[in-house]
Amino acid sequence: MTVVPTAAALNFVGAATWAALSGKPVATDVWTDVHQVPHVHLGQHADLVVVAPSTADLMAKAAHGLADDLLTNTLLTARCPVVLVPAMHTEMWEHPATVANVATLRSRGVHVIDPVSGRLTGADTGLGRLPEPQDIFDVCRELLSRSDGTVAAAGGLAGLRVVISAGGTREPLDPVRFLGNRSSGKQGYALAEVALSRGADVTLISANVALPVPDGVTLVPVQTAVELGEAVAKAAQDSDVVVMAAAVADYRPAHYNEVKIKKTYDETVPESRPSAPTIELVRNPDVLAGLVQSRGSSTVPVIVGFAAETGDPEHSVLDLARDKFERKGCDVLVANEVGVDKTFGEDTNTVYILRRGVDTVTHAGPAPKDVVAATVWDVIQDVLSSG
Repeated sequence: MTVVPTAAALNFVGAATWAALSGKPVATDVWTDVHQVPHVHLGQHADLVVVAPSTADLMAKAAHGLADDLLTNTLLTARCPVVLVPAMHTEMWEHPATVANVATLRSRGVHVIDPVSGRLTGADTGLGRLPEPQDIFDVCRELLSRSDGTVAAAGGLAGLRVVISAGGTREPLDPVRFLGNRSSGKQGYALAEVALSRGADVTLISANVALPVPDGVTLVPVQTAVELGEAVAKAAQDSDVVVMAAAVADYRPAHYNEVKIKKTYDETVPESRPSAPTIELVRNPDVLAGLVQSRGSSTVPVIVGFAAETGDPEHSVLDLARDKFERKGCDVLVANEVGVDKTFGEDTNTVYILRRGVDTVTHAGPAPKDVVAATVWDVIQDVLSSG
């Protein structure tokens, strides 16, 4: 391991400490041991480059190809996977300049791990905290375990048209209430970002998601399951891959109240408690099954479903996913366990990926959702190459 700090980083941990821990000399500039050409050598011979923490300044330099110290020179010469782990105040992370820089880096195949929410400096809390070391390690291990070991996969979807649904649909009861679910859209957005980084033309059908829109995607906002189904069907007509990552409501209210539903009382009993209305539900169209049916005997587009399951006393999540896989007829099914504090709204995920005609189940996680997304796309690309 070679440590390449910035000059500012040495204000926190000195060069002597880094040298003692790594067993190698530490330098910040390109002039130390210049006869060994370190600004070229380090990047050329690295298996993995990790910048943690990665400041807004560092990411801006990397996005624009600036190289004014040893670290930024190393980033320009690296031909191995590069992982940036941002840590900064929420305002800096959400600034349009930082958002644009992150999108640029990801489009080039750089792996940028989203920060997490928590205590920042001083009394501040919010989004921008450095992820836990174990989560960073999991990302690095996943990248190194891939068969190619390079960023060559960054162009693996070049020229392909991809449609991804994300988030959770909402079925209105009246002007102020709806039936919904806990989906945050994080996994769907991670899938979109990875597809972009690999060169795909991405259309994102987004249902009630409060996340920054990845730069470069075509966004189609929707609310209900019917709206999502119509948007996906339209976008899928000229697509190569459709990934149904959204949590689509199975049911909707049979009747919509034009005004807010009021509490009702038995007027003959002055102190009676309000009675609760009975809500009749009807089934929503099955968007995934409809896609498969409309495709017919064609193999295009490749259709990927998601199975969010809680399991039950008689069946595991994987048992239920296998049953759904057979019923839906899609090419790939991604199954995960959901519930309170599981998957929905979290920054990590654990999935099982089933593929048509292949007995082996691909497992990913627990890992950050961008790592899970990369594994899902690895499987999809394998389907595309063998189709």
